[in-house]
Amino acid sequence: MSNSLATVLTTVNAPFSEQLDSVALAQCLSDLALAKQHPGQVSAFLGEVPLAQQIEFAAAHHIGIKKLKALAAQFAAWSGESYQLAA
Repeated sequence: MSNSLATVLTTVNAPFSEQLDSVALAQCLSDLALAKQHPGQVSAFLGEVPLAQQIEFAAAHHIGIKKLKALAAQFAAWSGESYQLAA
């Protein structure tokens, strides 16, 4: 795993006792129901990780930008937060 992708996981998992690995995070970014089970980590990914790193992480896990944007929009609607990808 590249340093950039490791930084994503550090950022996403920092405040949580339950740590997601890269596969689990990618699954959350592909499935709204799973994202809702880990709202803090998904919110941190969409709100704190720089956009370029979000796209790099998604690409590394075979998640297309359209799918990632759709998840971001759905998650924003559910959570009431706003995210750059959802705009």
